[in-house]
Amino acid sequence: MRVNQPAGKYYSTDYLKELCDLWDFRGSGVTNMHGSTGDIILLGTTTKQLEEVFWTLTNDMGQDLGGSGPNLRTPSDCLGQSRCEYACYDTNALVYFLTNEYQDELH
Repeated sequence: MRVNQPAGKYYSTDYLKELCDLWDFRGSGVTNMHGSTGDIILLGTTTKQLEEVFWTLTNDMGQDLGGSGPNLRTPSDCLGQSRCEYACYDTNALVYFLTNEYQDELH
């Protein structure tokens, strides 16, 4: 499963613990953090667990799944103004906007 990363890839420790606990319970516990796709990849589960994971991610954790469709991949960004003194615009706000604007094309 692909899980959409937050803008700038900033995570709270509470979120990471909740995600890892969910994957230990419903999957293999093996993840790939920001591999070639940019998304968090949750590796190895059974088919009957997929809907349970999806429900927990979207409804309980307020998280969106990452996109891998033919139209548009999940947007990703650099840390932008939050860490770079030379950033010319707010990259985190741009990715947030693009993700919401093109939600249908992502899935």
